[in-house]
Amino acid sequence: QLQASGGGLVQAGDSLRLSCAASGGTFRTLTLGWFRQAPGKEREFVAAIRWSGHTYYTDSVKGRFTISRDNGQNTVHLQMNSLKPEDTADYYCAAGTGIILSSIPEGTQYSFWGQGTLVTVSS
Repeated sequence: QLQASGGGLVQAGDSLRLSCAASGGTFRTLTLGWFRQAPGKEREFVAAIRWSGHTYYTDSVKGRFTISRDNGQNTVHLQMNSLKPEDTADYYCAAGTGIILSSIPEGTQYSFWGQGTLVTVSS
């Protein structure tokens, strides 16, 4: 089970930190991801971190967002800096096992999903 938090209303250029707490399962072996869905748009991959600590980002957030995990607290975070209005969306955390590198951005590869947390960035 995944529980996301940390969304809110901010201005362009501000920062937010999203968190997702996991319960049950073997957290250390999971690939953890963040996806987002803006109104009227399809869900898109944002970032992921594997059990090894390797991280992956969609191009539009590289250099601005940082994903991290705390295996002791069973938590994954998404630090979002220099937010832009186009970052406005519902953000979802997700978890899965056995996801090959090329499939990391594919939401269908993730078995577990948290509820969305809304991020709104005003211009």
